[in-house]
Amino acid sequence: MLMPKRVKRRKQFRGSMAGKALRGNKISNGEFGLVAMEPCWIRSNQIEAARIAMTRYIKRGGKVWIKIFPDKPVTAKPAETRMGSGKGALEYWVAVVKPGRVMFEIAGVPEETAREALRLAMHKLPCKCKIVSKADLEGGDNSEN
Repeated sequence: MLMPKRVKRRKQFRGSMAGKALRGNKISNGEFGLVAMEPCWIRSNQIEAARIAMTRYIKRGGKVWIKIFPDKPVTAKPAETRMGSGKGALEYWVAVVKPGRVMFEIAGVPEETAREALRLAMHKLPCKCKIVSKADLEGGDNSEN
């Protein structure tokens, strides 16, 4: 699973997911991308599941870029524990994703293959997504995303 090698602080506040993605909203490496349509936390195992689904479908052809990284620790208290006695232990890592964020990119495969691979990856993720091409994002202004 993806996780940071080391962090400055072990536990973080929950934070806010308000607004649209200002960074990472363009396709920079590949030809097609998977864009988030709603804000969500994506766990490291969900990112890995999506990556495996894509690479299996394209059968080691082409190239896949993962544009999100789970750098936020999420804590949880054990079941049936009384309130109080501090914040829970670290449970898993998440990537904070805002609407408009390009999460995965793919290149080096035909368009139908790329779209099907991204569709399979989409089913592994907890938020609504859409498949876009580089021309889609650069052709029109990014106001509708």
